Amino acid sequence: MKKISLSFLFLILMFVACRNNQQNIEDRKVDSVTVTDDVSAVSENVQKETNCFPAIERYLVNEFGKQYLKGEYCIPFQTVIAVDERNSEDILVWGDFWVFNYNLVGDTLETVSGGSHPGLMHIKQTDKGFEVTAFDQVEDGSNNVASAKRIFGDKYENFRAVNSDDKKREKNRAEILANYVKKHNIAATKYKDYGWPEKQIPLD
Repeated sequence: MKKISLSFLFLILMFVACRNNQQNIEDRKVDSVTVTDDVSAVSENVQKETNCFPAIERYLVNEFGKQYLKGEYCIPFQTVIAVDERNSEDILVWGDFWVFNYNLVGDTLETVSGGSHPGLMHIKQTDKGFEVTAFDQVEDGSNNVASAKRIFGDKYENFRAVNSDDKKREKNRAEILANYVKKHNIAATKYKDYGWPEKQIPLD
């Protein structure tokens, strides 16, 4: 058996060490790319809308909230009567839609303005999410009942029951306010309509 000099053995060990180090660097590069891709995918999924209700809220704020006396916060809420999603180009949402503007006074959201806008939302699904393309609104005054029956059709009785249930509507409103103040870190624990006693926001 031939003897291997210490110098030659040292060169072999250095070569192996360099190869291992290079392999570790390559592994870390691959891991880094993989992590980055995963984060991008998660971020995209989080940002992409999964239903049409945020589009309805945007519409209520932009189309109706701005028509009322302005407040610090414009907060819509809705009670959905029925949804028809068979056509992604024209998703139909029947509902009792409301929007209110508030000012924060101390720890209370005081109502500045707002109102009810029941009707039928026409919504289109796009690559970026959803958008309201049209709104069939129940008319005020003498045409109120006739227009509601025309818009809601066989859903009219359900709409009438929802629209006349003040207690359930206020419960829904309070829950929406709770979600809103939590999401936007607003220091509010109560809300108050003009001429009415303040009510607790169910934050627990």
